[in-house]
Amino acid sequence: MQAPEPRVEEYTVGWICVVQAEHETACQMLDQVFDGPEQSNPLDENTYVFGRIHKHNVVIGRLPAGQYGTNAAAVVANDMVRSFTKLRFILLVGIAGGAPTNDNDVRLGDVVVSVPRGTLGGVVQLDFVKRHRLANGEVYLERMGQLNSPPRVLLGAIPEVHRRRRHPKEPDRIAENMARMADWPEYQKPAEDRLYRSDYAHQGGPNCDNCDTENLEPWSLEERTYRSRRAVAVHYGTIGSSNSLMQDVEERDRCANDPSLKILCFETEAAGLMNTFPCLVIRGIWNYSDSHKTDAWRNYAALAAAAYARELLSVLKPQKVVAQPALVGLCLVNQTASSEDTLSSSREKIAGLLKEETQEAFSELKSKILIL
Repeated sequence: MQAPEPRVEEYTVGWICVVQAEHETACQMLDQVFDGPEQSNPLDENTYVFGRIHKHNVVIGRLPAGQYGTNAAAVVANDMVRSFTKLRFILLVGIAGGAPTNDNDVRLGDVVVSVPRGTLGGVVQLDFVKRHRLANGEVYLERMGQLNSPPRVLLGAIPEVHRRRRHPKEPDRIAENMARMADWPEYQKPAEDRLYRSDYAHQGGPNCDNCDTENLEPWSLEERTYRSRRAVAVHYGTIGSSNSLMQDVEERDRCANDPSLKILCFETEAAGLMNTFPCLVIRGIWNYSDSHKTDAWRNYAALAAAAYARELLSVLKPQKVVAQPALVGLCLVNQTASSEDTLSSSREKIAGLLKEETQEAFSELKSKILIL
């Protein structure tokens, strides 16, 4: 017997995606699909899919066709929270470009999860990273500002996901989740994973058939089974976010190797959400952020990210989610704090101007007295 349709206030998890593959894989992770409420906020322009995953009532929203970037994502999230006032957090699930290094063996089809590291909250807004060229020609990256960390209730569930994956007797639940789309041929794992050397550009065409395999990184032809007994490798750390796609290999390598950043992948939405909405970012790697970008791994990467998100929700107890503050209240607090910061800044500017004008008037008066 199916459970009754949840009321608007019973939806606690928001799930946001961008492209069609992300939307399709998200919907396939639902255990049960609902029609959803008849009405939403009249200012809400989003279209939703409603369902349940492991006792969590989930609202899935997608950016409008042809739109991406931090601002577009923020608009979708804001409308979602406006209509579903009892949401506790948002999962931003989809694809990203990887940033492989000698230390971080990020490959196509892997999953990256935004987790705090050092002073970083899990996501870095690359639009606010200054680049300083030193005398020796090297570029120094200076991070401006700070984005919030994911909510503690989600970070608290990650160690259990990790433990299950490491335990040799535990089933591969992410693989089981991916098998929910086993009858979708276009979502199966591609045969080749090619990473070309940073100094070798794409030779043209829709794929890399014209690219010389002599310029591949040596390990890109190796079997990847030695890395993990699981179907998907998962990395935890920092995600780079900006309004433009990363395709500059020099910038990619600079951000990935910088000891203060160590970025694992690049995407274009998360920075718009992190400081306003409690959010965890989950990304499947579909390219290497270079000129050799093709669509071959797009669908599989989207599926891998959605499968991880479903596994995370299976670990997370609904009671813990309900105990968290609703997003609508947090958003009001954030907006109030932002307004207060703006007001304080304005007051300081006005005080500074008045001080300057007073000093100028005093100097002018003093000069007149001297003349007399």
